[in-house]
Amino acid sequence: MRKSRAKKRILLPDSVYNDVMVTRFVNNLMFDGKKNTASKMFHEAIASVAKRTNEDGLEVWKKALANVTPQIEVRSRRVGGATFQIPSEIRPDRKISMAMKWLISYSRKRNEKSMAQKLAAEIVAASKEEGAAFKKKEDVHKMAEANKAFSHFRF
Repeated sequence: MRKSRAKKRILLPDSVYNDVMVTRFVNNLMFDGKKNTASKMFHEAIASVAKRTNEDGLEVWKKALANVTPQIEVRSRRVGGATFQIPSEIRPDRKISMAMKWLISYSRKRNEKSMAQKLAAEIVAASKEEGAAFKKKEDVHKMAEANKAFSHFRF
């Protein structure tokens, strides 16, 4: 790149849970700059998770996020005339953002009434190692395992 690398913005911790990860999740959940709505949605979902599981909602959310976090991914690379899917490790920051985006996108596709309920259901499912977001992680890992033979093409 011609320009220097973009500076990483420092996020402020969440007002309720005092956690930077929560702020990051709320920022991914947010639509059209409506952070207050996204924050309410998240807190409602965590309260619902706590009620369902009789455990600390934030701990269940962190466990779900850890269960959905991928370790390796496949990247396309052209070698000669063929395109290969090359497994490569993911840097820590990207791992977390991928996990968050998968949790949010698959919770949006669920069939509950409100987004808070959808998110709560997906969080509970992911903490039990089931659900669409966890399946996505498993699929990514299977794809990397299947293409392990091409790992010597790494860039």
